[in-house]
Amino acid sequence: MNNIKSTVVPSLLLAAALGAPSVAADEADKATNLAEAIKEGDVTLSLRLRYEDVEQETSSGSDKEADSFTLKTRLTYKTADYQGFSALVEMDDVTELDSVDYNTAPNDSSFPDAAIIADPEGTEVNQAWLAYKFGKNTLTYGRQRILLDNQRFVGGVGFRQNEQTYDGISFKSKALKDTEIFVAHINRVNRIFGEDSALGDHDNSTVLLNVSYSGLPIGKLTGYHYNIDNDNVANMSTKTTGVRLAGKHKQLGYNLEYATQSDAHDNSRRYDADYFLLEGSAKLGAFNFKLGHEVLGADGDDGYFITPLATLHKFQGWSDKFLNKGVGNVTGGLTDTYASVGTKVAGVKLALVYHMISADDDSAAGTDDYGREFGFVATRKFGPVTLNLKYADFSEDVDSTALTQVTDTSKLWLTASAKF
Repeated sequence: MNNIKSTVVPSLLLAAALGAPSVAADEADKATNLAEAIKEGDVTLSLRLRYEDVEQETSSGSDKEADSFTLKTRLTYKTADYQGFSALVEMDDVTELDSVDYNTAPNDSSFPDAAIIADPEGTEVNQAWLAYKFGKNTLTYGRQRILLDNQRFVGGVGFRQNEQTYDGISFKSKALKDTEIFVAHINRVNRIFGEDSALGDHDNSTVLLNVSYSGLPIGKLTGYHYNIDNDNVANMSTKTTGVRLAGKHKQLGYNLEYATQSDAHDNSRRYDADYFLLEGSAKLGAFNFKLGHEVLGADGDDGYFITPLATLHKFQGWSDKFLNKGVGNVTGGLTDTYASVGTKVAGVKLALVYHMISADDDSAAGTDDYGREFGFVATRKFGPVTLNLKYADFSEDVDSTALTQVTDTSKLWLTASAKF
């Protein structure tokens, strides 16, 4: 929370001005004064209890194992609206209910024989923002959650116990028919590794622009430009521009996407790389099918397409073997051909997922195939409680011994969550 003052204190000072009348607000007030807005606010308590087990083979043939039993407690308070203003404060606490005998980040070597489970203990301000709504426009200042499109480029990594949030100012508008505009300036990214980790919070001067139009008969068209300036890790600084088309017709759906990326700001690499996504889905009776092909391209040995603000756990398999750097320090990019089938049986949502992952540029990567992953998930709700079982098994298929990161790995999660 070293930088929280720069975000929260100005928010609190601005909140003190809520008693002043707003001429821009054009909606009926939900509270007649500031005191009532605070009194009529909503309080939410969320709990998530999780057991995670990891078994990972190393390049030397030995095994690394780890398990954790963590509880995330989230307390959220949001004021009622007053003169177009509202405010929210959200606190998260992550506690290991047993002993912490696992590494919580790639740079953590506290337990040399243990695998990584990226759920560090700690208590943090997850969100703290002040918003002003006028017409169909909303201006938000402070620490906030930002989830854009399918979170391939900007997301919150909500699966992990410590969520990724953003310090800055954002503007969202639906004033134009069938159009949504989102623009933000981010000065800090609060990452999942926690503020006590060197990999935790990253200072930024990042601009996000995302504009979508849903008035087309063929689907929703989105254009975006993300100018990432990372002050802590210069090689995460990139400029990415892309377009996405997502549509659905009866029981069929599709997602088409293309983006181009280049180095930016103090990034020492000089490269240009492309991103492609082709995905189709179909609902046949009680079953939902999906087939997709995703490419994060490489520019030879110069660089490769990365997505440093993404919800990476959602992509290229749940085993998290390919987090943001292609494979280890190799510059070959990757392709992911995947398929899934889902259904619901006796109130239980079931899904099977299969990934075939290979290099985009095998000469730069030193290999062609990286491996295969099988995943399974089952979810059942009981009132406010949701139970979830999730399993992923990655099998490497690598010719090069240089790819020490690509090893057989299995992960199991048992999760119980509730919201009150």
